[in-house]
Amino acid sequence: MTRREFVSLLGGAAAAWPLAARAQQRAMRAIGFLHTSTPPEYARRAFIEGLSETGYDEGRNIAIVYRFGESRPDRLSGLANDLAQRGVEVIVTSGGSLATQAAKSATTTIPIVFMMGDADPVQTGVVASLSRPGGNITGMSLLGGALGPKRVEILREIVPGPSIIAVLVNPANRNSAPHAEEVENAIRAAGQRAVILRAASASEFEQAFAQLLEQKVGALIVTADNTFTREAAHLTALAARHRVPAIYQWRDFVTAGGLASYGANLAEANRQMGVYTGRILKGDKPADLPVMQPTKFELVINLKTAKALGIDVPSTLLARADEVIE
Repeated sequence: MTRREFVSLLGGAAAAWPLAARAQQRAMRAIGFLHTSTPPEYARRAFIEGLSETGYDEGRNIAIVYRFGESRPDRLSGLANDLAQRGVEVIVTSGGSLATQAAKSATTTIPIVFMMGDADPVQTGVVASLSRPGGNITGMSLLGGALGPKRVEILREIVPGPSIIAVLVNPANRNSAPHAEEVENAIRAAGQRAVILRAASASEFEQAFAQLLEQKVGALIVTADNTFTREAAHLTALAARHRVPAIYQWRDFVTAGGLASYGANLAEANRQMGVYTGRILKGDKPADLPVMQPTKFELVINLKTAKALGIDVPSTLLARADEVIE
């Protein structure tokens, strides 16, 4: 090779480098991720794992634009509009129905993959049906309210004797009434009395727990609600102070000091969300993807909290638990 040929080759390679860089940039696709507050790190990792299963790796060929509502519902509409205006290819919503409704209002064309545990996506009009959601939206329904009777059953195993069980609901959540009704019916079917406690914000928790004492409540069920999830540490601390055994929806309550939880396995649900997002990036239409329902559920028990309450959790229940915190 002559010097001229070598210099010419270098020049051609140099010219090709920007083209290769631009090609790589074009290959990097973007999705939006909107959460009502901030997702737990394990949930975010599980979502990325699901994406990876379909061939998309964050930082290599997919960029994720995160937008967090920081527990301020008034921010969600603006954040959803921002993602839509950025032209992301898919918007993923998590943390409840408010983020999903904000994304749905922001776009009718960009595919949306939602996760909802505080509301029924059909009853709230998010989708036409679970089997054929229609439009530009599909996702995961976590059966938050439907699992209420199961929580009653577990709580009665932990605390066999209470004649009165309280149910904490958020009156500002329009889905709280049907959720509470299911739990009430399960409590009454077991021959016990149900007391409804209402709290729309953290500032009302103290009053709700004061009513719990007045009614001589023996156990508590906390219904599915984003306000309660955000205030998990606050609620579990109040339950500990008032020495009332309580069961919750998510394991995050138990790691914060709550007695027990029963609900969908959030890590697995987020992984499935990642898979759905990847499938849509590959060409699947949201309207043709049925709304998923969880296939894995987890029972988590905090033995340290049980001992502090003077509760001897049955060994049969501990054997069934997916996680026991000691």
